[in-house]
This record gives sequence, C-alpha cells and structure tokens, in this order.
Amino acid sequence: MAFSTELMIYGQAVNSRLLIGSALYPSPQIMKQAILASGSKIVTLSLKRQNPAQQSGTKIWQYIQEVVKETQGFLLPNTAGCKTAKEAVTLAKMSREIFQTDWIKLEVIGDDYNLQPDPIELLKASEQLLNEGFKVLPYCTDDLVVCQRLYDLGCQVIMPWASPIGTGKGLMNPYNLATIRSRLPDATLILDAGIGKPSDACLAMEMGYDAVLLNSAIALADSPVLMAKAFAQAIVAGEQGYMAGVMQQRQTAHPSTPTLDTPFWHQ
Repeated sequence: MAFSTELMIYGQAVNSRLLIGSALYPSPQIMKQAILASGSKIVTLSLKRQNPAQQSGTKIWQYIQEVVKETQGFLLPNTAGCKTAKEAVTLAKMSREIFQTDWIKLEVIGDDYNLQPDPIELLKASEQLLNEGFKVLPYCTDDLVVCQRLYDLGCQVIMPWASPIGTGKGLMNPYNLATIRSRLPDATLILDAGIGKPSDACLAMEMGYDAVLLNSAIALADSPVLMAKAFAQAIVAGEQGYMAGVMQQRQTAHPSTPTLDTPFWHQ
C-alpha cells in the first residue's frame, strides 16, 4: 500500500486526508473557522441529533452545507445513535433524500457505555445499504475479522476505531491496527474515534492509514481553530513519514559520526 496524491473514496478523489465532525463546537461560527483551518474536504453530520422526519435541523444542516460548499468539499452524513440495522438503514435513506448523497458513514452502536459498534447489526446494515446503491463507510472496532467481512461485502472504505468515541485515549491497540493495514492493503482505511492529540493522528498516518476522522479533539480544545491547524500539519507529517520510509530499529547502537580520518563511505 502506498499513498497516491489524493485520498480515494469509492473512486472520488479528495485532496485532504483529514475528515472532521460538526458537533460539540462552542458555536457554529467557531465550527466554520475550525473546518476551514483544518483544510478538510469531508465534513460529517449527524441526523440523529435532530428529528429528520420533521426537518427540525434544517437551519444547522443548511449552515453546514454552506460551509462544505465553501471548501469545495463533500458532506458525509452518519447514522450516529442508531442501535439496530433497521434503524440505521432508515436514517441512511432519509439522509440520501435530504442531502442528495449516497455516501453514508454507518454507525450501529451495540453498547451504551463505551459506544462500541455492534458487529452483527453493522454487517447486516452494510450489506443492505450496499445492495441499495449506497457507498458505505462503516465505523467498527479494530477487529480484523469484522474488517475483513466488511471488505468482502464490498465496503471499499473501512473505519476502525482508535479507542472509544470521545475518550481521547489515542491508539489503544497499535498491533491490531497495523495488522488490519497489512491484511487489507487495497482497502481505504480511515482511523475514526478516540483520537486525542495531533501525535495520535500522525502515528496513524505513519502506520499507513489513508486518513483520520475526528471531532471531539478539535471541538473540545481550548482553541478549536488552532487545534484544527495542528491536526492538519500532523497528518501531513505522518503521511510524508510513511512515504519516506521509516528506518529499521536496531538492537545495538551505531555511531552516526564518522570515525576520525576515515572517509564516511568506508564506515
């Protein structure tokens, strides 16, 4: 797996590897400033926070759409808060009608305490939505088998968590995440949830992940706009570090300064 110049989402080229959420900001204005500062071209939106049947979120939805239009980016509706495949599929269909996009970040929560995705309902919903023409971006744990099953169903993009949503704990299981990367070299892998610091995002990119999605780490920072800039730079640094090729670790020390009077090419 090697980075192309752009992130690919179901054949759509996107010139940013940072996806950003639109919740928890102190104000809509700060949200807009943070999105613009991040350079992100994909903004997620939760319909569940509003009542889509009554269009009660129309005002904020329109505002977010205007921000996304200003970035010349894409809106990524999600099914946050859904607990069954049936509920998630219904919300996905509503989002497609409201936002005129077949992209859907699929979330089906199985545990209220740590907001862990339900793998059984997630697979069921993914299969149904793919069959109905959706481009599904499923949010899952760092379970290799679940990721493989999602990929086998036809999910070109998979979004394993770093740690539970909103915890800011960073990458809990780097080994699991590295294994998923190595076993699914052709999948677009976006690390989602649990990111707390820019260095977390940088580490994910150094591991070969294609992109990072986050919300709380920016929205809950003391300065969301400054933090958005920090994450943007961290992701570029991680991507370039991966592309440059990290040196192999050694068991013993090696001098980095040539021995006196010995040409360095003889060291």
